[in-house]
Amino acid sequence: MTRADGGARLARVLADSGIRALFTLCGGHISPVLVGAKSHGLTVLDVRHEATAVFAADAAARLTGTPGVAAVTAGPGLTNTITALKNAQLAQSSLVVIAGAAPTVLRGRGALQDIDQLALARPHAKWMTRVDRARDLAPLLTRALVTARAGVPGPTVLECPVDVLYAESVVRDWYGGATGPGRHSFRGRVEAWYLRRHLDRMFAGPYLEPPPLPAAAVPEPSPRSVAQAAARLRDAERPVLLVGSQAVLDAARVSRIADAVRQLGVPTYLSGMARGLLGRRADLLMRHARRQALREADVVVLAGVPCDFRLDYGRHINARAVVVAANRSTDEARQNRRPSVLAAGDAGCFLHALSLHGLPSTRWTAWRDTLAARDAEREAEIDARSAERGAHVNPLALCRAIDAAAADDSVFVLDGGDFAATASYILAPRGPLRHLDPGVFGTLGVGAGFALGAHVARPTAEVWILYGDGAAGYSLAEFDTFVRHRIPVIAVVGNDAQWAQIARDQTAILGDDVGTALRRSDYDVVAEGLGGVGIRVTSPEELQPALERAQAEARAGRPVLVNVWLDPTDFRKGSISM
Repeated sequence: MTRADGGARLARVLADSGIRALFTLCGGHISPVLVGAKSHGLTVLDVRHEATAVFAADAAARLTGTPGVAAVTAGPGLTNTITALKNAQLAQSSLVVIAGAAPTVLRGRGALQDIDQLALARPHAKWMTRVDRARDLAPLLTRALVTARAGVPGPTVLECPVDVLYAESVVRDWYGGATGPGRHSFRGRVEAWYLRRHLDRMFAGPYLEPPPLPAAAVPEPSPRSVAQAAARLRDAERPVLLVGSQAVLDAARVSRIADAVRQLGVPTYLSGMARGLLGRRADLLMRHARRQALREADVVVLAGVPCDFRLDYGRHINARAVVVAANRSTDEARQNRRPSVLAAGDAGCFLHALSLHGLPSTRWTAWRDTLAARDAEREAEIDARSAERGAHVNPLALCRAIDAAAADDSVFVLDGGDFAATASYILAPRGPLRHLDPGVFGTLGVGAGFALGAHVARPTAEVWILYGDGAAGYSLAEFDTFVRHRIPVIAVVGNDAQWAQIARDQTAILGDDVGTALRRSDYDVVAEGLGGVGIRVTSPEELQPALERAQAEARAGRPVLVNVWLDPTDFRKGSISM
């Protein structure tokens, strides 16, 4: 590898590894990375907050199976990413953050934005290291990419001091005058000697070509564990399959996983990134009354699903049921409820291997019919609730209208509490890897970043953001980003002038809505001020024309925000999780 500056060397590794976009917010510490990325053909997408860059890298990784990459500057540039880093870690998403840092020779001496970044980020990353020699930039970035995908995926962080990133000649010029007017004194000569010696070590060769990025190794469950699971299912009368995000980590094989689930014939509930795995409608797909099904089930298969708060720490599952857990993490598989059968390995591979055992799916027809009838009953209830009229727009009717209008290739991004969760009940993801939501960490603010990453992964798809009005405040400024980069998202803000999910229970239990009240703010006007298209809807009659106009504007390449005034609802009363 040539002695080009460090940014160019990093960019070449990214380009050679199939990375097509770099998400960033500029800073003096990382300028060579951005220029190098552009010169090597990467699309550089600069945003207005570093968290957005990491959320975007996270989404791109989830939708493609290739690590997403973000570059942020030193100090506050990295501190601003911590929530997004932790979100990716808990979501088991493979991404790499390239973090700028103070010059190596000034570390710990009060340099601009110099903090202990390793200590800060280490708890939230799968692996982190600092680059102190220019020759190590490419090999360590390759290691960061490989580590992010291996085993249980997660974010990695590569700290790159600014003097390692710039060309050697530039850095030697910087340090050549570092001793100032006293450079001929004894102290000045000692400092000059020290700096030359430091730079000689930092830029010592050779600059080796890193090996090509290997294919991600997918941990296979043992045949014995798969056979044990098949035996338990063969005896089952009322089996239930829960498929979570971890089952679709290998994006290239997602269709094979969907075929496996269909072959198994077990009534199936999908969560997280697995939503949409079976398409919009499937006989096996159940969407409602999951808790009741789990309490009646005699065999429960958890494919990449932990027994955390979402399953009431395992208490949703029948105490006498056989639990089969397939998971890359044995700790997660054993969390709160020890499984009867543990298949340590990739949940998607487990489902494929299990489907080859020829299980008697026709035996469960009556059980499937029972669950499907409950689903139909719940859908009828939602239809009835969505027909209720108030002063403005019924939130269930809004979600029904979006579901009817959205294109077949749409990607849905949900960002919010009550409104986003309501949408998850109603919207039917169009297919595999076309749904993104805050996830297990419950992180608000993912919307703009996830939409940006979704556009990079699915450039021709219709990308929708469904914002709660509280969550919209986190990333509304990114409409500037959408406009500058011509990212034609359709954002819909469910505007009920409150943090509804919190207000509903807080007011009922404590008798005070303090801290939960908002305004019917003009989010559409903000979008227009940032160069986008803003549309306001205050009545049901305005809704359909507004959605049609939004889609037309997006097809023309313009980002759109539809600000919909909502009526209050108790549809999700008592749904707060702990």
